[in-house]
Amino acid sequence: MLIEDYGLIGDLQSGALVGRNGAIDWLCLPRFDSASCFAALLGDRSHGRWLVAPAGEIRAIARRYRPGTLVLETDFDTPEGAVRLIDFMPLRGDGPPRVMRVVQGLRGRVRMRMELALRPDYATIHPWVEGAADGVIATAGPDAFRLSTPLAVVLENGTARAEFDAIEGARERMTLTWHLSYEATPPVEDADSALARTEAWWREWSGRCRYEGPYRDQVLTSLIALKAMTSQTTGAIVAAPTTSLPEEIGGVRNWDYRYCWLRDSVLALEALLDAGYIEESLAFRDFLLRVGTGDPRAVQIMYGIGGERRLTEFELPELPGYEGSAPVRVGNAASEQFQLDVYGEVVAVMFLGAERLGQIDPGLWPRWRTIIEHVETIWRQPDDGIWEARGPRRHYTYSKVMAWVVLDRAVRLAERFDLEAPIDRWTRTRDEIHAEVCERGYDPARRTFTQYYGSKELDASVLNLPIVGFLPGDDERITGTIDAVRRELGRDGFVSRYSTAETDDGLPGDEGQFLACSFWLVNALARNSRVEEARTLFERLTGVANDLGLLAEEYDVTRRRQVGNFPQAFSHLTLVLAARQIAHAEAHAPVAAP
Repeated sequence: MLIEDYGLIGDLQSGALVGRNGAIDWLCLPRFDSASCFAALLGDRSHGRWLVAPAGEIRAIARRYRPGTLVLETDFDTPEGAVRLIDFMPLRGDGPPRVMRVVQGLRGRVRMRMELALRPDYATIHPWVEGAADGVIATAGPDAFRLSTPLAVVLENGTARAEFDAIEGARERMTLTWHLSYEATPPVEDADSALARTEAWWREWSGRCRYEGPYRDQVLTSLIALKAMTSQTTGAIVAAPTTSLPEEIGGVRNWDYRYCWLRDSVLALEALLDAGYIEESLAFRDFLLRVGTGDPRAVQIMYGIGGERRLTEFELPELPGYEGSAPVRVGNAASEQFQLDVYGEVVAVMFLGAERLGQIDPGLWPRWRTIIEHVETIWRQPDDGIWEARGPRRHYTYSKVMAWVVLDRAVRLAERFDLEAPIDRWTRTRDEIHAEVCERGYDPARRTFTQYYGSKELDASVLNLPIVGFLPGDDERITGTIDAVRRELGRDGFVSRYSTAETDDGLPGDEGQFLACSFWLVNALARNSRVEEARTLFERLTGVANDLGLLAEEYDVTRRRQVGNFPQAFSHLTLVLAARQIAHAEAHAPVAAP
């Protein structure tokens, strides 16, 4: 199936991808970054899946989320009748992770089939599977799974199978529970009560959204997706719930995104904060305090969901990869890179949170000040850049701009809240960085900011200069940069991160057009008083979302399909921020004279 043929369900600690065909092809338990128990997404059915679907001909499929929730409904129309599949993962509370599937007969009598093939540890293990009074039990080392269902289940070579009729007005319920194999099997919650509880929780959460501007439906869908990728237990936000979905079909640019990138997380929090969600900001602040340690030199660009620092990257030759895109990777070596911009994003969201709350905890200021003073000492160093290039370190323009953000927000925080700080020194450093970027990161002949000092290559990250307030949106240098990026990195209206042909990123092959960069362009256009252009592009971008409103990391304009890990937090958070900027630009547009 295409990447966009999947939907996401989750319980705020893990997530599953459900295909239009009724198959759950990807699931990691008990956490987003645990080993998978279903991995057909990166191979085929032999690598594990859970299928519930009509056994015969399917004439049409329609699906949707119940409004304001992550409860997925898929309707199958067949010659014999119609049936609805309801998929969800109830919030755990003190309970174990569960996936629940309810089959509801809508019309006629439809013959259904169920196939459960558990393949733990990235499909390297066939568990011991045996029948139980109410279903099936599977055990593999520390992992135990229990399928609870009233259906008559047959075991064939480690796969549980059943056939049954979906009759109009009737419901069949199936629950898959994970628990540690050396602990007692937890009790099974009634699926209907769990569904009511889950739906009510999501409706209450989405009902608190304060955004009332244009494109509200798309914004709310994106906010729900971001919440779904947020760990309720630790406050961490994963970049995506998947690993190794390719940036180029058949290529090697396949990365594990099931970790907490500080950059992606703080930008996601900006989107959530602006919509009125404060508790996520406080939870992530606590996550930052736990992972920050006492040494700012040890700050990493990403962490495990629990704050783990070692994310050793290795390959899984047992999995052939999505449409043969190998290797499949677990872990991410980019965790060891030096990316200067991360400090800017962290301090920026700290500033935003303090503004929203109207205060800053005096007890936390010494910890934030340590980071600010560290940036004072390192901002002149070359780094690996925002895109985790595996080539040489350079003086990336965007990285220097984000170092400027650190000092700019530090000065503003200290002044507003009367904090103890060397404001004069920080102001001088801030102004020095600004002057250097304008001199060394700008090409006056081409009227554009460039990828790194002295380069001719472009980089879509410089579209952020007006977004972070480095220059006004209508500055002529910003206008020139917008036009240059569209001209040189644009492709059929979408924007690439950079030119893979001209930039040494240490990797072969190409990649799709980066959706977050395209939404940055929308944001920059709105700030450049080109609101109609911004609207046109925004609608073009949201038009490639799947029928559930979900977006992957990139869009391949040649193949006209989504590529990269899915759904992607970066794509959805930049959608929210772009919509907000369009709303702001329209609200403050000059009124035409009568």
